[in-house]
Amino acid sequence: MEQVRSNKNTITDAYWSNYRKLVRETVLPYQWEALNDRVPGAEPSRAIRNFRIASGLEEGEFSGFVFQDSDLYKWLEAVAYALDDSRDAALERIADEAIDLIAAAQRPDGYVNTYYTVKEPGNRWTNLLDCHELYCAGHLFEAGVAYYEATGKRKLLDVGCRFADCIDRTFGPNEGQIRGYDGHQEVELALMKLYRVTGNEAYLKLACFFLDERGRAPNFFEAEWKRRGRISHWTGGVTGKPDVAYNQAHAPVREQTVAVGHAVRAVYMYTAMADAALETGDASLADACRTLWTNMTRKQMYVTGAVGSTHHGEAFTFDYDLPNDTAYAETCASIGLVFFAQRMLRLEPRADYADAMERALYNTVVGSMALDGKHYFYVNPLEVWPEACERNPGKKHAKAVRQPWFGCSCCPPNVARLLSSLDRYIYSSTADTVYVHLFIGSEASFALASGRVGLTQTSSLPRSGDVRFVVSPAAAVQRFALAIRIPAWCRGEAALSVNGESVPYAERDGYAVLERDWNEGDAVEWTLATPVLTLEARPDIRANAGKAALQRGPVVYCFEEADNGAPLAALSMRANAAWTARYDADLLGGIVVLEGEGWRDAADDWSDEPYRPYRRAVLPTTLRAVPYAVWGNRGVGEMAVWLRITGTP
Repeated sequence: MEQVRSNKNTITDAYWSNYRKLVRETVLPYQWEALNDRVPGAEPSRAIRNFRIASGLEEGEFSGFVFQDSDLYKWLEAVAYALDDSRDAALERIADEAIDLIAAAQRPDGYVNTYYTVKEPGNRWTNLLDCHELYCAGHLFEAGVAYYEATGKRKLLDVGCRFADCIDRTFGPNEGQIRGYDGHQEVELALMKLYRVTGNEAYLKLACFFLDERGRAPNFFEAEWKRRGRISHWTGGVTGKPDVAYNQAHAPVREQTVAVGHAVRAVYMYTAMADAALETGDASLADACRTLWTNMTRKQMYVTGAVGSTHHGEAFTFDYDLPNDTAYAETCASIGLVFFAQRMLRLEPRADYADAMERALYNTVVGSMALDGKHYFYVNPLEVWPEACERNPGKKHAKAVRQPWFGCSCCPPNVARLLSSLDRYIYSSTADTVYVHLFIGSEASFALASGRVGLTQTSSLPRSGDVRFVVSPAAAVQRFALAIRIPAWCRGEAALSVNGESVPYAERDGYAVLERDWNEGDAVEWTLATPVLTLEARPDIRANAGKAALQRGPVVYCFEEADNGAPLAALSMRANAAWTARYDADLLGGIVVLEGEGWRDAADDWSDEPYRPYRRAVLPTTLRAVPYAVWGNRGVGEMAVWLRITGTP
């Protein structure tokens, strides 16, 4: 397999720069206040307080979830990416103080975990199934790598390396070591990052050990459960045999063919598998990644790029089980899908990886955060009836409005770190090819075999499909290829020109490949159609039978009560409706609104009868749809992505 190198670049895109500015100026300061329990009305975090207790600066008991440390680590990683984009002395000083606190909590042998340091100091590594020790360690490693790369400061990286060395001494196949792995995957992909920045092959081998050991017989989680007297951390009592498929430990990773279990754990593991396949050239691991990718994105992914359909365990269920109103669709799971897609693009640039990545980014990821940057969705349903969310126990996990914080707040800092590092997802390159995966305005530089190549991209997405590139090759660079993704949503309606003249291109794995001798200032125009697509779901997806959804470009749309009244269940689309796309600069920060003709069930006199002989009466109405990413920013109301559709196309 060809090694694919990513390249740092700077985002200049109007749409995405607004989100990144929001993260820098609002989200990061707000989340710092939340981590310090200074946001009125929000669930307390206790993360900083736990570190103060663990480092001896304060007396008290551990509070919060066993994985609370990871919230601080993800916040620090987001800060690192923000500093990499633009240094900020005040923000950097806060981060340095937080890093000092983490370093002070580190034990002499390198171990860092506030829960076990404060609450159960004698029970390290005794409940890997439940207690997230290696998961927290992984987020520490990622933060350390990002902060070092952004600032050149090694303190957090060195803390991470000492902890990784501690873990390397503790886990492995040798006598006296633990032949186990964590209940929540994360350390594997983090060790890959640590290996790349340090060059220490022990970290690569340890990551591969955790992957290779998972799911082997005898099952580690079952043996560990017996050793601790069948006691669960979560219930405090004796439990039945663990469902190891929930942790993707039911079979060796190369033998897994279907996405099962906790969705975030799964996509984090798949990300690490793709990383390891790239670094080691393991073809069987790469094949397993392809198989799992196909199952997840073709049979278990929502139209919004969300995965993990049930709130029972935040998990996958089975193929085509994609309910709308009870969807869990955790924000972190879509973020993990983006991670996995990025790694697969490094393995082999294929447009369907970037299509799914783009779908998740434009819909679930940005939609999980309010436009004020201070409220968040943990769960991302595709249909909301506020009264049912409040009063039906089976729907209480879905919220009609975003929350200021969560006791289990894995998602908000995860969104911050992804948006702050978005520049790393736009491109990749090989020795002779620059790949454009996302259409995001940016300035980039690539190290090709013959020299450096600069590329400036301007993009009008999501408002329109006009994309432009200006090429700046170094003098030594002669011939190379520019490979531009042909997104599925343009339905093949794409035109390519160079310096104003239409040019043919070769199509390879969903990319328009233009190989030629380039000159300074060559301008490439990539014009993509953005038709309003009326989507139907295959019959196996029973929740959407007789319904349709709207998409324009990468943006999936929804209908809100604020625009269409209630109940939304009384509305239906016309199968042959002509939808008009109109930009409204004054609505929700500036969005493209879709309007089309539909029907509303007539509100005739039903008396108090719940049912009657069929005599459906409808009235014509104009339907209005807004991007799913901005729903819920205008107060409490109903929302639906899928509506009934009537008439023959």
